[in-house]
Amino acid sequence: MPESNRTIDDLMSLVGSSYASPDLDLLSRAYATAEGAHRDKVRLTGDPYIVHPLAVAYKLAEMGAHVNVIAAGLLHDVIEDSEISLNEVRSSFGDDIASLVDSVTKLKKVKYQGTDRYVENLRKMFLAMASDVRVVFIKFADRLHNLRTLYAQPRHKQERIAKETLEIYAPIAGRLGMSDFKGELEDLSFAYLFPKDYERVHDIISTKVREKGAYVSRVIDQTEKLLAEAGFVDCQVHGRVKRLYSLYRKLIKYDNDLSKIYDLIAVRAVVKDVEDCYAVLGLIHQKWTPLPGRIKDYLSQPKPNGYQSLHTTVFTEDGETIEFQIRTREMHDLAEYGVAAHWRYKEPGMSPIKNLYWMEELAKIQKELSDKKDFLEQLEIMKIDVFKDRLFVFTPNGDVIDLPEGATPVDFAYAIHTEVGNKCSGARINGNIVNLDTPLRSNDVVEIVMDKNRRGPNADWLKFAKTHHARSKIKDATRSTVKGWLSSMMRRG
Repeated sequence: MPESNRTIDDLMSLVGSSYASPDLDLLSRAYATAEGAHRDKVRLTGDPYIVHPLAVAYKLAEMGAHVNVIAAGLLHDVIEDSEISLNEVRSSFGDDIASLVDSVTKLKKVKYQGTDRYVENLRKMFLAMASDVRVVFIKFADRLHNLRTLYAQPRHKQERIAKETLEIYAPIAGRLGMSDFKGELEDLSFAYLFPKDYERVHDIISTKVREKGAYVSRVIDQTEKLLAEAGFVDCQVHGRVKRLYSLYRKLIKYDNDLSKIYDLIAVRAVVKDVEDCYAVLGLIHQKWTPLPGRIKDYLSQPKPNGYQSLHTTVFTEDGETIEFQIRTREMHDLAEYGVAAHWRYKEPGMSPIKNLYWMEELAKIQKELSDKKDFLEQLEIMKIDVFKDRLFVFTPNGDVIDLPEGATPVDFAYAIHTEVGNKCSGARINGNIVNLDTPLRSNDVVEIVMDKNRRGPNADWLKFAKTHHARSKIKDATRSTVKGWLSSMMRRG
């Protein structure tokens, strides 16, 4: 479906109204350069090419990205598509913007076709993420607009782009806590890859919104009245409809039993601070009966990607169930835009953004795997490390360790420290002694039993270790043990 195009006036209006003292002259100059560079080009939709960089820049502005990132969004195609050089961009707009434009351009310069193209694209994206995550924000906004205009592409390209988005881009957005991006990338891809399922899920949502719309509106009105009477003035209450692809995956999980899905339509309360979050939860539970086992506190125990919120499902007066999500404004922005939203709140002296260590780990892997064949062979391990669902488990001291689904105590031990892994002789989960190949579950408390006299890990651990880090450390240690044993045998001989 064609979408309405953004103009430079739309962009300037958005930035001017939502940014404090923005450099509008910078954006005006960046637009003039981009408009000149793309003047004679037309997209497959029939629109002038400039509508694409404008859409990318507008999305970045909606995210609250720095003005330099918005300017780079306007300029992200000029080096590839015109005679303008990187040095000219640097001379006109400075090192920071030139570096961003250069990185986005390098992500697009893929010389290979088929599998090679796919692998090279992955490698470059990972390296870009580790060096400057802002490059990924631009790339996501670029991909989002290309998906919105995918109807103009031939069928084989639609499927390739949608598949790549669903397998690579959306999971990375999820790991960065960017649920707004993740949801939109998934839904747009879903429509092209599984059109019949898309229509079926779309019909379910449309029907439920029609059936429950008035009821949810009443609950919102009651909640607003409840909070106003309790003296909460600085708060917002609104409805949230579940994303289509997210619902599709839940339906698969529950054998298409819609009655087991409680968050089809949720009510979200955005309040001033953490104290208000818990106070509002108490008020909601006083008015409506909570459903046992459905209260989730992601404030005291955030998800690995930084997501924080209170969730509860309640029975309303007419016997219906509805989920409430309660969070602060900052938590809401972080839930929508993840690490991108940190820039809105970043002050001088703030500590670095958490949970991005895995990007640096990925970059390390890419640099080690200079051979493309090697890289392809490692791709499945990397998918386990990065793209699978994550779980978080606790040390006895309460520290959170972020691991992939299916991880074992051995993965946990190596995530703590190489020596803890190498000297591991057993494990306790929630106080119970378990085998080292036992799969961990979120919220488990894991204690590693160490043997200081142990010479190193068991090579058999490779049969169940999941993370790249654990597997590489086990291989290194067992390799050196075998070499040492051979040397001692040769000395004896």
